[in-house]
Amino acid sequence: MYVDSHCHLSFPDLAPRVPEILAAMRAAGVDRALTICTMLEEFPQVHALALAHEELWCTVGVHPDNEGVAEPTLADLCDRAVLPRVVGIGETGLDYYRLGGRSVEDMAWQRERFRTHIRAARATGLPLVVHTRSAAQDTIELLREEGGGAVRGVFHCFTETQAVADAALEMGFSISFSGILTFRNAHELREVARSVPLERCLIETDSPYLAPAPYRGKTNQPAYVAQVAAELARIKGVTVEQVAQITSDNFGRLFAIAEGGDRGLSAHQPDC
Repeated sequence: MYVDSHCHLSFPDLAPRVPEILAAMRAAGVDRALTICTMLEEFPQVHALALAHEELWCTVGVHPDNEGVAEPTLADLCDRAVLPRVVGIGETGLDYYRLGGRSVEDMAWQRERFRTHIRAARATGLPLVVHTRSAAQDTIELLREEGGGAVRGVFHCFTETQAVADAALEMGFSISFSGILTFRNAHELREVARSVPLERCLIETDSPYLAPAPYRGKTNQPAYVAQVAAELARIKGVTVEQVAQITSDNFGRLFAIAEGGDRGLSAHQPDC
């Protein structure tokens, strides 16, 4: 019924509990989940989860916040992108929220990392999972410059303005909403969600973070994506079943995963 389009099952808060988490997913009607890679060193564990469980898929990428880790090359990403159950590039993007005394100019390394991921998405045809925080203008500009209209993907855990949502939609990206949508003070985000066509929406948990109401303060998990769907349905004035079906269909199209679970035949052969 539901798909959690972004979670981190390899993280320490969740990894020891995977059997329990999968059981909770089934009980909540969450049929599929995408477990996200945040550094190359983590990829073997992320990929192993996707290989071991038919309801899981994974990505390959290095999060913009991660420093002191292996810096990905185009070949690093492309080589892993062709492996079974790998359906996306990322999590990638720009994050200027914690500069730590540095300037935006000092973050050139982060922009170059983002460029590498965008090029990998172009070469492989896989969708890009975009993280942006306090860096929306540069994120949009780099996607336009490097993507050239040939890159698709999703702005995950969306918290940006209407203008950023409009720019993302114009480039063909989807918008994914997390448990933040249920937070009491998220009035502006709910207005953005109201404006985004449901056919361009995904839902996610970003677990183990950002548990939705009524689970605030608890460790988040994919089963809780049902609460995100319920809030999106309330905002849109439609049934939760409609949100579940449409966002699940959107996920399947974007990541080329057929309803029965197989990677779609439209998956692109890498050009790198």
